[in-house]
Formats: sequence, C-alpha cells, structure tokens
Amino acid sequence: MLDPKLKVAVYMEDHIDSDYGKMGMGVVRYLKNPIVGVVDKSCAGKFMSDFLDITREIPIYEDLNAVIEQGAEVLVLGIAPSGGRIPASWNPIIEQALEAGLSIVNGLHDLLVPSWGHKIKNPQTQWIWDVRVPQFIPEIATGKAASLTNKRVLFIGTDMAVGKMTSGLELYEDLLKRKVNVGFIATGQIGITLMGKGIPLDAYKLDHACGAVEQIVMEAAANEIVIVEGQGSLLHPGSSATLPLMRGSCPTHLVLCIRADKKTLRSPEHINIPDLNAFIALNEALATVVGTYPKAKVIGICANTSMLSEAQAKEFIIDLSKKTGIEVTDPVRFDVSGISERILQD
Repeated sequence: MLDPKLKVAVYMEDHIDSDYGKMGMGVVRYLKNPIVGVVDKSCAGKFMSDFLDITREIPIYEDLNAVIEQGAEVLVLGIAPSGGRIPASWNPIIEQALEAGLSIVNGLHDLLVPSWGHKIKNPQTQWIWDVRVPQFIPEIATGKAASLTNKRVLFIGTDMAVGKMTSGLELYEDLLKRKVNVGFIATGQIGITLMGKGIPLDAYKLDHACGAVEQIVMEAAANEIVIVEGQGSLLHPGSSATLPLMRGSCPTHLVLCIRADKKTLRSPEHINIPDLNAFIALNEALATVVGTYPKAKVIGICANTSMLSEAQAKEFIIDLSKKTGIEVTDPVRFDVSGISERILQD
C-alpha cells in the first residue's frame, strides 16, 4: 500500500489528452496522497483542472527535474495503453527517477522488477511497485459468493475505457459519505494503486480469473455493500473479463457504463453498440443464468457526457432514462445519489 504521506508525481508525457492517460487521470482524481505535479512537456504551464473537473491545484511541468524540485518522492507511470507496454522513450525517465531516489508505481504489463531493481539507490526507503503482479494463486471458483447475504454491485460496460472504475469509485465515495459499510474491490491497476489492494484481473491465467475474483469478494463478506470494479465488455472481441467478474462475484446488482457519444466501439469501430435494452437483458441473463445464480438487475446507468454541453447532457440522460426505465446519471458531472438510494432500498 502506498504510504498516504508520500509526495507523488505523475509522468504522462504525450498522454494527458489521450485515452491511454487513464492511469494518470485516475490517480490525479482519486489518490489521497499529495500530488506535487504532472509531467507532460506539451501541456507544461497548465493545471490538471484544465483537463479534469477537479478542485485540486495540480500543476503540469516540463520535465522530471521540476517535480523533483517540488519534493516528489514517488513517480507514478500514468498511462494504460492497449497491451500494457512501457514506451521505449520512457526508459531514460525511469532511470533518472531511480537515480534521483524516487520510488516508482508501475501499472503496466511490462515489469520493472527485476531488470530495473539494481538501479535503486536507497533500498531502505526506495522501492518499485509493479501493480500488475498477482499476489496469490487462487483455487478454482465454486460459486460460493452466491451464498453471501450482502449486496454485490458489479460495473459492466458497452466498451473498454467507458468509466467503470470512475463510476464505481464515485458510488463508493457517495456510500461512504452516507456512513454505509461499503467495500471496493479493485480489479485493475488504477484501482489497486488507489486502494492498496485488489487483483490485477488481466494478469491472471484465464482458469484462475474467476477464483481470484471469488477469493477477494469472499474476503469482503463483512461489508454490507461491495462495489466490484468492472473490466472490459461482453461486446468487445478483445475482452474476456466480464464473465469471470460475473461468476466470481455472483452480483446482485449491475451498473452499466457507457459513453454518450458512441454508437460503435472506439476500436474496432466497425462493431456497432446494440440497443441498450437488449444489451442490458443480455448481461442480466448471463449474470443470473436462468435463476442458477442470484437475480442481478441493472439498477443504474452511468454515462460519460463530457463531450456534450450541460444542456445536451441533461437531455441525453432524461431520454435514456425514459427509454430504459432505469436511473441514469453522469457520476462525475452530476452525482450518483439516485443509484445509491436504489441500492440501499433494494
């Protein structure tokens, strides 16, 4: 777990305004540590609030030296590209950071340990955290999460990178404010970095994935409500994450995440997003399997409307709620109170 007192810098060179920058954006939005700055030469002189709806004043700097001068102790590699590869152009930055005594949080599939371990200057205080390394080998799942009496809320999506983690964290924070006994199950590198624990689902062998989800959900059995961070999509041809999440967590509630501007997948764009009512029915049927598992209903839709004006966003939300009969919101732009109340009332 990242010591909350450590001062953090985020390296996002060339990716502040790209979909691959979601690791850094998630850290900037939700990490409790003091963040001294973000590094991206092309955006230097601006603030992260120019790109995100946040109140924290986090400046953007031209190079690593600048954030070191601001007292940075930890460098977060702030990208999550497809395939999880570390750009070769980042290798000098990693070396510079380690030489300067910084610790590194790496959420990519390319691991820094052991190849970079010898560069650590101060083993007593300096470290490398490869977040996507599984911490245990689970048993094969048996569906025992279905026997739990708590509420398990799984986030699903029409595509990858549509806000499943962000929406889950917004719901988690809202329930915490309501003094609810709630837990958050992190299943990706950003969530694990924020929570200090979780499972890097896409780093597990497929046969182990359900068991890994099941084990961490069972460990959260004492929570009245468990938020399970979603990954991937049933619709995406490159994703195999949704079914292990469904089988491992045996959800009682589902929340669908979408992008308001998309009629197709981001990539490959030739795959159309189907009628949402039909897609919702598909996810509910797969989660429940004709009554074999707990009855799971989609009780909320979280829509990323950042590309729409506020008036357009409100109109979109009203129209989609009428079409589906489900509570719809943009969790960042507006709030998730309606979804929280629905879960608490069920």
